[in-house]
Amino acid sequence: MPVRYLLDTNMASYVIKGNVPRVRERLVKMPMSEVGISVITEAELRFGVARKPEAVRLRLAVDEFLLRVEILPWDSKAAQDYATLRSALEDSGEPMGNLDMMIAAQALASGTVLVTHDRVFHRVKHLRLEDWTKPH
Repeated sequence: MPVRYLLDTNMASYVIKGNVPRVRERLVKMPMSEVGISVITEAELRFGVARKPEAVRLRLAVDEFLLRVEILPWDSKAAQDYATLRSALEDSGEPMGNLDMMIAAQALASGTVLVTHDRVFHRVKHLRLEDWTKPH
């Protein structure tokens, strides 16, 4: 099955840390083949680990998570959607962080649902969103 749900960085962190039980409950109810992350999220997770070299358990948890989830590569379609998205957001006076825009563009390009708790993504037209921290 292709990836249907793209977890953003905060959602991936909730899974890794286990500090939002509802997210893990939702995750275990679906095939892992339907869940992925952007390579941008992988970079952010690895950056978090690099900033805390003494956090051995965190590094192991991130490594285990990355072994189990599909990591979608950044591609030309995502780059095209990023350019369009960034232009639209800047023209509307509602820019957002570049990494968040890259993740949103990748979700648009791949036709996936972006799973996030971050309200900034609501600025992106046509982006399908779910928040697994809330009851469904």
